[in-house]
Amino acid sequence: MTNREFKLPDIGEGVVEGEVVSWHVAVGDSVSEDDPLLDMMTDKATVTIPSPFDGSVVALHGEVGDMVAVGSTLVEFSGDGDAPSEAAPAD
Repeated sequence: MTNREFKLPDIGEGVVEGEVVSWHVAVGDSVSEDDPLLDMMTDKATVTIPSPFDGSVVALHGEVGDMVAVGSTLVEFSGDGDAPSEAAPAD
């Protein structure tokens, strides 16, 4: 199995970093796509960041209160074949 990294996405116009407010997961937790991972506070709002795929959490990057730049790794997951699938075209 390979580990995959989830990086902080662009969460708002002009937002370049966010503060980790709280984690909703811990190392060892299994998550499903769209499960909440953490709350991030920017200069504009506090937002909940969801998981982009299914997997098990193997590492968290950032403690509560840390500032994290857009594009920085937030969570590492283990698991293969858990990436969101593309919708199949309708027949």
